[in-house]
Amino acid sequence: MQVPQAGMPWWSWTWPALALVLLGAALMTEPPVLLLGAAGVVLVATVFAAVFHAEVVAHRVGEPFGTLVLALAVTVIEVALIVSVMLGGGSGKTELARDTVFAAVMIICNGLVGLCLLSGGVRHRVQGFRLHGALAALAVLAALVTLTLVLPNFVSTAGPVFTAPQLLFAAAASLVLYGSFVFVQTVRHRDYFLPESGTGGEKEHAAPPSGRLALSSFGLLLVCLVAVVGLAKVLTPTLEWGIDGLGIPKAVSGIVIAMLVLMPEGVAAVRAARADRLQTSMNLALGSALASIGLTIPAVALVSVLTGHPLALGLGPKDQVLLALTLLVAVITLGTGRTTVLQGIVHLVIFASFLFFAVMP
Repeated sequence: MQVPQAGMPWWSWTWPALALVLLGAALMTEPPVLLLGAAGVVLVATVFAAVFHAEVVAHRVGEPFGTLVLALAVTVIEVALIVSVMLGGGSGKTELARDTVFAAVMIICNGLVGLCLLSGGVRHRVQGFRLHGALAALAVLAALVTLTLVLPNFVSTAGPVFTAPQLLFAAAASLVLYGSFVFVQTVRHRDYFLPESGTGGEKEHAAPPSGRLALSSFGLLLVCLVAVVGLAKVLTPTLEWGIDGLGIPKAVSGIVIAMLVLMPEGVAAVRAARADRLQTSMNLALGSALASIGLTIPAVALVSVLTGHPLALGLGPKDQVLLALTLLVAVITLGTGRTTVLQGIVHLVIFASFLFFAVMP
């Protein structure tokens, strides 16, 4: 996408504004079916507006800072949504953070990565990216998911629930790991996350947008993300009612929440892969997975300790197997720095298995 220099398209600010109007109307009254339907349509349109503004900001600040901005913004909103639902109480809320974070990891590492590799491979046959950056991200991701989503099953007498000191330690470890990765990504070894020479397409050579336009897009990006998550929260009761009515496990609600929150990053990553900018796709995907755990777990852990709300983090046996398979395949498929459609298909089959067994356990 070419970044405009003189202004921005009307839809890039109209859809977020309309989303805020619908969100305000839904919060002031019991939303009728028609309003809920309109909210769903506007939510999707606002996602595409968020992608546009994210691309403007990314083009202004350059890689890998641009992808980091979107990953952090989305994760902050994800945390706010999870915490608000947690504090609302009710059955099944103790596992919501775990289900949402695990769903985010599976959606990103299998669904999003698979779609990027498949769509990029179909158009460009073979694509390349920086191997050192991908392996560094995978190493941190493996440590994060094991310490926060697997270890609770083996160190606590309460099953999948950490004790308060254990929970605080896991939160601190998550922050240290994610903070170290961001330092390496943006300062110490920034070159590991930059596109290889001779790749990047036309957009990399286009003149960057003005500072005023980039600042406006950054503000509108935050508005878009707040609107997306706000409308998602409005639609959540209807979603849960439908899930209960169909007899689907409650963990599916975490999958839907994660999908809604990750839509802006997902669309941006796939667009980058199709434009032969796979490095940007990998920065978005792996960075989002790391931010989702490294920031969400500490936040919900602090809320749990301060409010006394129980927090179950340990995954069940089925999910642990899928997680181990995901990490193993990710190391193999991304371990050469070159990808084809085959790697994409493998990841998408694992993602389909995750969705199938979530609905039909």
